[in-house]
Amino acid sequence: MKIYDDKHIKNVVFVGAHNSGKTTLAETMVFEAGLINRRGTVEAKNTVSDYHDIEHEKGNSIFATPLHTEWRNYKINIIDTPGLDDYIGEIISSIRVADTIVTVLNGQYGVEVGTEIIWNYIKEFHKPTVFVINQIDHPGLNFEKSFNSIKSLVGNKVVKIQYPVVIDGAQCIIDVLKMKMYRFSAEGGKPEKFPIPDDQKVTAVALHNELVEKAAENDEELMELFFEKGSLNEDEMRKGIKAGMLNYDLFPVFCMSALNDMGSGRLMGFIDNVAPAAIDLKPEVSAEGKNILPKTEAPPVLFVFKTVHQPNLGQVTFFKVKRGEVRINDKLVNTRNGETEVFNQLFIMDGKERNPISKLVVGDIGATLKLKHTETNDTLAAPGEEVSIKPIEYPQPRIRRAVSAMNTKDEEKLNDALKKIHSQDPTVEISFSNETRQLILACQGELHLATIDWLLRNVYGVEASFEKPRISFRETIQRPSASNYRHKKQSGGSGQFAEVHMKIEPWEEKMPEPEGFNIRGKEELDLPWGGKLVFYNCIVGGVIDQRYLPSVMKGIIEVMEKGPLTGSYIRDVRAMIYDGKMHSVDSNDISFKIAGAHAFKEAFLNAAPKLLEPALDLTVKVPEEMVGNVMTELQSRRSIIQGIESEDNYQVLKCIAPESELFGFSTELRSLTKGRATFSTDFNGYQPVPANIQENLTKSKELA
Repeated sequence: MKIYDDKHIKNVVFVGAHNSGKTTLAETMVFEAGLINRRGTVEAKNTVSDYHDIEHEKGNSIFATPLHTEWRNYKINIIDTPGLDDYIGEIISSIRVADTIVTVLNGQYGVEVGTEIIWNYIKEFHKPTVFVINQIDHPGLNFEKSFNSIKSLVGNKVVKIQYPVVIDGAQCIIDVLKMKMYRFSAEGGKPEKFPIPDDQKVTAVALHNELVEKAAENDEELMELFFEKGSLNEDEMRKGIKAGMLNYDLFPVFCMSALNDMGSGRLMGFIDNVAPAAIDLKPEVSAEGKNILPKTEAPPVLFVFKTVHQPNLGQVTFFKVKRGEVRINDKLVNTRNGETEVFNQLFIMDGKERNPISKLVVGDIGATLKLKHTETNDTLAAPGEEVSIKPIEYPQPRIRRAVSAMNTKDEEKLNDALKKIHSQDPTVEISFSNETRQLILACQGELHLATIDWLLRNVYGVEASFEKPRISFRETIQRPSASNYRHKKQSGGSGQFAEVHMKIEPWEEKMPEPEGFNIRGKEELDLPWGGKLVFYNCIVGGVIDQRYLPSVMKGIIEVMEKGPLTGSYIRDVRAMIYDGKMHSVDSNDISFKIAGAHAFKEAFLNAAPKLLEPALDLTVKVPEEMVGNVMTELQSRRSIIQGIESEDNYQVLKCIAPESELFGFSTELRSLTKGRATFSTDFNGYQPVPANIQENLTKSKELA
């Protein structure tokens, strides 16, 4: 394959709501460049980018797919992304390595929910962005409504480069940068060029002047030229538009019909001549705080942004060259783990097709096979280069399920499959809860979960079940309580004897030492599950030998590991051992452990035991007009709303919510807000369970 230099490589990512036409646009651009002989369609399941079996079955993009096209001596790397936010990890990683974002809108609807969600991530990355209003030849097109919806989204920084018109039954596009009209046949393809018709001149000139002003605003030299001449030529406008895109102050709008190949060539020309390349962007800043300058004549640095496991191929690793160049047989070091990787093969990937290439230069995107120690977010660099590129930050999971293999013989197979799925998609998180003894799968939503289930069944051959995870409750006490227990066992020969008297109290930070006891020793234990046990030796007169007290404490901890109410961990208790008895022959460690456990359990049950539940800090970002319904839903889930903040046209609700009440919240929130609200959670602590719920939980344990 032809090798392009860093000035002639452009990396774009197609983003947008579901069914906006991203995959069709990618297919059209590859066809228009002559890289394929026939355009595929999503319906026919033969497009370059949607090549996975699951995408054919579901009829939509699920994975971000790199491919490329070539246009007038430029190479355009395209990443086609899904439109559903359940697959947001694919979108975010693609935005991270793109140099320009192409946001595709369905011309019937304009900015949709999916567009809004993705826009929030584009803003975080501060990447140059082009908007494309698609389907201009659809009977339901509403171009002005679509354009105004972009304006509502991004503000007055949006500017029309093109707008559609129909003249004598033919679809046309007026281009106010070139001040030309493009007229398309019904079959699309290469248009005829005409001067702008008289009835469109007033509109086109007004838009052209607006574009000139916005272009001039982004460069002092251009501003001076504008004041001097009253206008700018096309090259000067391109320079100003590019500067505005880099400054995040100008968002050009194009229009087209991707399905009928109207306008794709003009968009590719704009990407070639105006859209920034990797070398135009601000340098990547490493985790060490150093600029990674995109120079060819420097030791190579690669950033891994995507990993794919293909059944017959193994691991495919996708990367962007951030500095230098990489060649076949190069040896680079993974700066996360120090392992050396050998690049035996290099490819440009077009969907599932692998195109071998001898080297890749700075700014380019490529792939290799069978790296042994490298995952998504890793940095690969020349030996001796201590540099780590900041990892992609993915959103928190929104739903959690306990997952297990239908056939217990497949548990190991399930674990291996889930590891591969996580490697491909870091928004899928896998953990094992030692407390509930469940394997927990966390992901972005019900569609995401259905995709994981499909992959397990059809790719990895594992039937899995998904259930509501058990909640990790805690138990504690609310008042002091005293008890004693005598353990006595005689069965011939040496027996067992121990008697323990203890008092327990709720423990709190900075509370005074217990009164009325002769404290001879104190041990504070930070419990592995949170909270404390404070153990006091208050024995007087040697009624219990010092050597038996650790056994008493072991007995207490044994009960605390499986509390009497629900079998949950006990926390935040202090215990004073103040009396007891022992026998010179029959007393031993096991006897005092048993006596300590029974005494503690009896005291615990008489100390107004209380069940605690995990509470989460819940932040919900909701469109202003939908706040009321969401607040009602939150309150029905026992959430406490602590504050409300405004952010653009959204309200941000800050809440504390019981974890047990958030099962199904993601789905309900999506339903209430038509998918426009987002939320995040973070662990807050433990809070008391209401009495009626505690009663039901303890009853269910008794029945079990």
